[in-house]
Amino acid sequence: MSLSVNPDVIRAIDPPIAEAQSWIAGRKFSPENPLLDMAQAVPSYPPAKTLRDHLASRLAKFETAQYTPIAGIAPLRSTLAGHMNQAYGGVIGPENVLISAGCNQAYSLAILALARAGDEVILPVPYYFNHMMWLQMQGISAVALPFRTDRGGVPDPEEAAGLITERTRAIVLVTPNNPTGAVYPPETIAAFRDLAAERGIALIIDETYKDFLDDGPPHTLFRDERWGETLVQLYSFSKAFSLTGYRVGSVIAGEKVIGAVTKIMDTVSICAARIAQDAALFGLENLSEWVTDKRGMINARRDSVREIFRANDLGYELISSGAYFAYLQHPFGGTPARDVARRLVDEQNILCLPGSFFGSNQEQCLRLAYANATVEEMPVLAERLQATL
Repeated sequence: MSLSVNPDVIRAIDPPIAEAQSWIAGRKFSPENPLLDMAQAVPSYPPAKTLRDHLASRLAKFETAQYTPIAGIAPLRSTLAGHMNQAYGGVIGPENVLISAGCNQAYSLAILALARAGDEVILPVPYYFNHMMWLQMQGISAVALPFRTDRGGVPDPEEAAGLITERTRAIVLVTPNNPTGAVYPPETIAAFRDLAAERGIALIIDETYKDFLDDGPPHTLFRDERWGETLVQLYSFSKAFSLTGYRVGSVIAGEKVIGAVTKIMDTVSICAARIAQDAALFGLENLSEWVTDKRGMINARRDSVREIFRANDLGYELISSGAYFAYLQHPFGGTPARDVARRLVDEQNILCLPGSFFGSNQEQCLRLAYANATVEEMPVLAERLQATL
């Protein structure tokens, strides 16, 4: 008799990035017609040399190989609290911070702290697929907040209000958004906070891509001394400092939630890797100019993407863009998004993700992670898209 596997895990969607990468497995691309890989959001540049040199020196120290406190090393928690206070004008203390092994883990910890099997969490569509996968694996129902193309991909708080039930435990927002790139206005975020506070549920905000915003604070929620009663912020150092493989992120929340996620963290990985925490701390203390430079580079790519769609002669409509992503409506009505994505990689060497990877009613959409392409490659992207018509 064979062993059984948790059916909730079996039923959860399969990892979409792995499927997309399988589409090019074994293929070779010529220098004359190279692959434009716009599937996964990965920085196209290495960490700063000063950071790499710092980490090389840290490897010789015994403490680098040891456990840290569960919630993270004190200097990093304090420095991150200060960084967020400066960015948002907030009142965050180090006691509000837990350092996680990446933002995916931060989300997983937060969900486990707030909800259990049979509960509900509201996810705007299109959603970040790992968010859905984790809910499915925990037996938590994801309640879809419909996609609003008329709002440029920004979800509607009034619609969310109609979805809250006695089983709702949280609303999840991602801004700047993955997959759409949409940046939610501060007043929209505040409206979601007010709704969550009124109904006694959590507002979870994933701000992995906040460092690529170039206009003022994303919101002012941290200025409210009672922010910890409702708000849970998730963050990643991966994109800001190009540390994807180091796996380091954070949960910022009220002390009650931090206490719960600390207990969970101890059972999952005890602590985030010390070398990753050292990398994050060095970045916060030394790399603000480097981050500014990279933000300018990524935003130049964003502007190039917007420019190639501005003429409206590609057949593909740009729904929204920002941070690392552009979300498109393709012109092949009735054709599944996966088929369109396969055609793009097979015929035009463009690897992107179909909208169907991000939720229901997304068959007309594609996601491009344009941060992986240079400004010089954007005209090539335009030519290849136009060639599909």
